[in-house]
Amino acid sequence: MKAKQLITVLFLLFSITFYSQDSKNEKIKTLKIAYITKDLNLTSAEAEKFWPIYNAFDEKQYNLRMVKMRKFRQELHDKPVKTLSDAEATALLNQIDTIEDESYQNRKKLMVELKKIISPTKILQLKQSEDNFNKSLLKQYRKRN
Repeated sequence: MKAKQLITVLFLLFSITFYSQDSKNEKIKTLKIAYITKDLNLTSAEAEKFWPIYNAFDEKQYNLRMVKMRKFRQELHDKPVKTLSDAEATALLNQIDTIEDESYQNRKKLMVELKKIISPTKILQLKQSEDNFNKSLLKQYRKRN
């Protein structure tokens, strides 16, 4: 009976942790949308076209950073760099290049698509807004810890 209770408690803790993390990501995403919309002073027509494109870009960037790079980091954690053969190191370097190239191509595609919707000045402001939002988020995180 105690094993069932322990499993139930662990499951609940895992569920709460998972939900909490998801909730934090959604809150950050909402704050980012509000910050960028305000900072870029997007009209409703611009915002209607801008956000689907930007969200697709952001999701792909997130996937590159969190999924692919995490997998890469895990490989390095499992097998320290000093123990890698030249062939293994070359393969990992190729993976890094591929991920970075995908990220660059994704950003390049974003710029091409955004030029059809907003002015070049607003595109530059977007980069600045992203950087400022990230700095602000980091500052808040540091204050809490």
